[in-house]
Amino acid sequence: MSSEVSADESVIGYIKTITDQTTIDESTGPIKASLGSPIRIGNVIKTDKNGAAGLTLKDNTILSIGPNTELKIEAYQFEPQQDKLQLNANLLTGTLHYISGVIAKLKPEAVTVKTPTGVIAVRGTRFLVKIEE
Repeated sequence: MSSEVSADESVIGYIKTITDQTTIDESTGPIKASLGSPIRIGNVIKTDKNGAAGLTLKDNTILSIGPNTELKIEAYQFEPQQDKLQLNANLLTGTLHYISGVIAKLKPEAVTVKTPTGVIAVRGTRFLVKIEE
C-alpha cells in the first residue's frame, strides 16, 4: 500500500484535453497519452503534426501545447505550507500557451519556462510562446 501512496505523490498533474497522437516519455519509455494520463517530473509530452494536449497541474497551472511540440517538466514543487513552490518547464519545440496557477500567484520567481534560445520568467498570468523551426 505504501508504494501506491508514493506513486500517487509523484503525480503532479493530468492530461485534461487531447487530440490526435500525443505521447508521454517516461523513464520506462514512451506511452500513448489519453484523457486522465498522469504527468510526473521528468516527463516529456510530445504531440504529432495534428496533435494538441492540455495539462492541468496540481496548483491549477494550465499548459496547452500545439502540434509538433515537445514539453518537458523538469521540476515541480507545490507545498505552500512549507513555502516549497517551483515549476520549471522546458519547451524543446512547438507552441505553449501558459496560464498561471497558484505557484505563480504566490511566488512568481519560482516559475520558469526554458526555450532553446532563452528563459521566460513568469511575471504575469498568461503567455504564448512559439519556437520557429
